Amino acid sequence: MSSNESWPVAIIGSGNIGTDLMIKVLRGDGPLVMGAMVGIDPNSDGLTRARRLGVAATAGGLDGLLAMREFADVKLVFDATSAGAHRANWARLKDTGVRVLDLTPAAVGPYCVPAVNLDDHLDAPNLNMVTCGGQATVPIVAAVGQVGIVSYAEIVSSISSKSAGPGTRANIDEFTETTAAALKAVGGAQRARAVIVLNPADPPIMMRNTVYCLVDGDVDHGAIARSVEAMVDTVKAYVPGYRLKQRVQFETFTADHPLHIPETGKFIGTRVTVLLEVTGAAHYLPAYAGNLDIMTSAAKATAERIAHRAHQHAGAAT
Repeated sequence: MSSNESWPVAIIGSGNIGTDLMIKVLRGDGPLVMGAMVGIDPNSDGLTRARRLGVAATAGGLDGLLAMREFADVKLVFDATSAGAHRANWARLKDTGVRVLDLTPAAVGPYCVPAVNLDDHLDAPNLNMVTCGGQATVPIVAAVGQVGIVSYAEIVSSISSKSAGPGTRANIDEFTETTAAALKAVGGAQRARAVIVLNPADPPIMMRNTVYCLVDGDVDHGAIARSVEAMVDTVKAYVPGYRLKQRVQFETFTADHPLHIPETGKFIGTRVTVLLEVTGAAHYLPAYAGNLDIMTSAAKATAERIAHRAHQHAGAAT
């Protein structure tokens, strides 16, 4: 790869997500190259690994990054901190001209779920990667919505408590709010709800996601199943450990036997249930941390698409 084709990136946050993302970038053969990593704890495992792998790394958070000479070459910054920290970081980065991919649930910029809307907001200066639950379930809701009207979507994401770092635990409220919003804005559901469960089981569980969709009226169950299966294949292209746990399930409610919903009254149509499992690639954390893997994989895929688009535009301008 020539230097003209490379796309230097930096990572803010040397915790689980930031470190896994760094390793994915270093292992990748695409345009992304590691320019720098910064964190808060100078003795964090992430910064220690970065230095050992030849990546410019320092403590000090965003201040440390802005002071590094390597920042002058950085094209894109991944923010793997927390929702509150991202808002403060963006206030200082927005005038630098550097693109930002937000891996927190801050939702400052538009939502991006690569399997659904990868190309819709590639010019946005700040792009939000929703949440791990959103990356796993929004594609399924969108797939069901390709066949019928999803009047309500509800998702439950269960992750191992061992894979939930301080940032995840501090952002539980933002997780549920941002995921539910993305189920509507990107998934197309008219109403939505999201739940996250931190499971302390030992040995740790794999990430599990249950998606419920209420689809209005008479719909083709076979078409929904095929749409969901095709979407799973699309996600698997960048998250290999993503899979259906079992076949798509259907329950039909008729005018004679409707579903009674306290908020809206009688529902006539089909309840679609999709059970998913996400196994991590174990680049940094064990395979049970699929919640981290799907976030970092989605962010890497998005950044690569942004880089390719920029190179295409640059080539067209010459």
